[in-house]
Amino acid sequence: MSRALLFYSFSYDIMKYMTNPKINQKLLGAFSAVASGICWGLSGSMGQYLFTYQKMQTPWLVPIRLFLAGLIMLTYCLIKYGPRKSWQPFTNRRDALLTLVYGIPGVALCQFLYFLCIQLSSASMGTILQDLSPGLTLLLVCLLSRRRPHRLELIAICFAFLGVLSIVSHGRPGELRVSPLALAAGIGSAIGIAVYNLVGKSILKKYPVAIMQAWAFFWGGIVMALIFQPWHIPYRPNPIGYLGIAFVVLVGNVAAFSLYMTGLNRIGPVPAALYAFSEPVTAAVVTGIFFQTPFSLWDGLGFLLILIMMICISYRPKQA
Repeated sequence: MSRALLFYSFSYDIMKYMTNPKINQKLLGAFSAVASGICWGLSGSMGQYLFTYQKMQTPWLVPIRLFLAGLIMLTYCLIKYGPRKSWQPFTNRRDALLTLVYGIPGVALCQFLYFLCIQLSSASMGTILQDLSPGLTLLLVCLLSRRRPHRLELIAICFAFLGVLSIVSHGRPGELRVSPLALAAGIGSAIGIAVYNLVGKSILKKYPVAIMQAWAFFWGGIVMALIFQPWHIPYRPNPIGYLGIAFVVLVGNVAAFSLYMTGLNRIGPVPAALYAFSEPVTAAVVTGIFFQTPFSLWDGLGFLLILIMMICISYRPKQA
């Protein structure tokens, strides 16, 4: 009888916990961030396949990817929300500017530099360099709020630096395993994430995630297309290449960004980035299995140091 009462009490506590609206929001946010990381890891691995075996180029793939994702998301928004609500971010000058900043120097630039890093190195390298974004987000917050980083935050930044150094040099600081351009592209993609993390957190309080993602992809695709003019690049994919493009559009853009921004809206930028650490893990596993991409102890140490950086920052979310 006592065991039955104990089991009932335990079950009641679990149900009470799970039905708490605040808890549900946090669980949904954490799940969304983890799922987004898995989607990005799979998309990055597919990008490596397209660059290696389909001979695609970043200036050709990224504008098409963004524009197609924008069209899909806009169609969805027009059906669900109607033209007036879908256009609402551009009825206010400040919100229109934030939407464009979120979409062009945030999402679009991040995507271009991310895939450029993958093309020049590997999916695992591109994803782990992207995960410097919490540290860069922290630095941007400190600059904008005109404050100095706290001691734990400084420790986190040092861990991030040592993690990247471990991955790109394998213990030999004078010898880089990747080209300087690949390293710069990977860090640049992390800066793009920091930009859309900070801008997205404020703008998503006013507009649905789907609408913001639709306009970010759409305008980002148009700007990238005007810059790189993929119609002048002499490349035509085969049927498998088209399937690969569909995969990176639907999984890497539509699903991943929507899931991540849903998580960010519920748990904040730093915890969302921490849960999205599933991205480099997924990419490392997939590329190791299918592309025989080597993964050394130095790479593992770098992953661990960057994960510690993210955990350190997550302990001070109010200051970060």
